[in-house]
Amino acid sequence: MSTEILSGLPLRERKKLRTRQALIDTALEQFTERGFDGTTLDELCTAVEVSKRTFFRYFDSKEDVAMAPTQDLWAAFLDDLQTWQPTGGTLLELLRDTLLTALDQMPTEGWADRVLLSRRLAAVTPSMNAHGLQFCDRTTRTAITLLRGCFGLAEPYDLRLRLALDMMISAFHCALEEWTFQPGPASRDDLSARLRDAFAAIPGSVTMTLSRTSRLS
Repeated sequence: MSTEILSGLPLRERKKLRTRQALIDTALEQFTERGFDGTTLDELCTAVEVSKRTFFRYFDSKEDVAMAPTQDLWAAFLDDLQTWQPTGGTLLELLRDTLLTALDQMPTEGWADRVLLSRRLAAVTPSMNAHGLQFCDRTTRTAITLLRGCFGLAEPYDLRLRLALDMMISAFHCALEEWTFQPGPASRDDLSARLRDAFAAIPGSVTMTLSRTSRLS
């Protein structure tokens, strides 16, 4: 948690944010060292010196705390989407710009490292992947509701909204996967650059044509 964010908050809120961050950092450290299933919730709470009751004030499960870094990004995305003002661009451009704005709001120090740990854990932890799918579905449905309000759409379900959101999420996952497993250090700005590249590739992927060629053995 950045000093700038904490400095403008009341003491009680600062303590809450510090406790939440301590839970995330300790969870990622212990899950990485001992394995996700090799670390109990009791051990995590003991390390942070909080009760399980306190833990559940912040997170619903071990999966929830382990995936908090990227979930914080999508929470910021939904918050920004609620304040969207029409600019005349396409829906996909709106989603891209909103997601990039949310990404810029993530802390420059520490956040990228936490995302790397979280994603590498998810790659070997089936329950985290299942949790991620559920979170993605909830986020998509919330975004559809917000977009319907922005556009004043009367239709209860507009296929264009879902397809645009699915393309945005796919672009994010492609960028995130390349970023996670690249050699060397990774940064928030590097993820942003990869995300821009992924969005730029969407139009070409939609119009791409292939021809079947025969090969002689």
